[in-house]
Amino acid sequence: MLELDQLVMDFSGFRAVNGCSFRVEEGSITGLIGPNGAGKTTLFNLIAGALQPTSGRIRFLGEDVTSLASHELFHKGLVRTFQIPHEFHKLTALENLMMVPPSQPGESLFSNWLAWGRVKAAEAEVEKKAYETLAFLELTHVAHEPAGNLSGGQKKLLELGRTMMTDARLVLLDEPAAGVNRTLLRKLETKIEILNKERGYTFILIEHDMEMIEKLCDPVVCMAEGRVLIQGDFQTVRSNPQVLEAYLGETTGDAA
Repeated sequence: MLELDQLVMDFSGFRAVNGCSFRVEEGSITGLIGPNGAGKTTLFNLIAGALQPTSGRIRFLGEDVTSLASHELFHKGLVRTFQIPHEFHKLTALENLMMVPPSQPGESLFSNWLAWGRVKAAEAEVEKKAYETLAFLELTHVAHEPAGNLSGGQKKLLELGRTMMTDARLVLLDEPAAGVNRTLLRKLETKIEILNKERGYTFILIEHDMEMIEKLCDPVVCMAEGRVLIQGDFQTVRSNPQVLEAYLGETTGDAA
């Protein structure tokens, strides 16, 4: 589904991503781990079209999308969430979901004047889908609450819900466990699993919570210093000496 080929990203002489290559298979949940400064978020920004690589290629669904911007990738089914949720805090949770689908008839001034019946019908369909999404996420009780008032975990669930309001094929999750209590985190994990297994979503997630990575992800990709150290199942990656040294700050020669 997604292929990264020798991606490089330089910032004024600093190389944040250094020849990064790996593939993401459709229907997988790929975990992306590594120490702070490994280049994970920069790589996400490259995949999502927020940055243009210095060199290298990105292919999505067989198409070269290296030069496409975020809004163009959104229309192709590649969407992302953020470590710090980007909700519209004065809008309700329901309204945050309703504004996601693109090209709604109500966005046109002329449609509102001349085809108000079509606008009303389309808005009703979007509202129905938004309520169904909130029900799936178990957030109907905060449907009319300003999104800024939600807890950190509820905001992460709402971010996931916003991806469900699109025709997403590949979802990039940036540290979904950050700032989430353990109860809501288990719920978030369950929703990601259902979306993957029952609805066909493919995910890549950056995460420092190894319990979450172990539960959800296969394969796991470990980065360090802008490079891919290893890609494999969780146990293989966790026991790799280079990972222990780069990610955990250990070496095979360390005393117990």
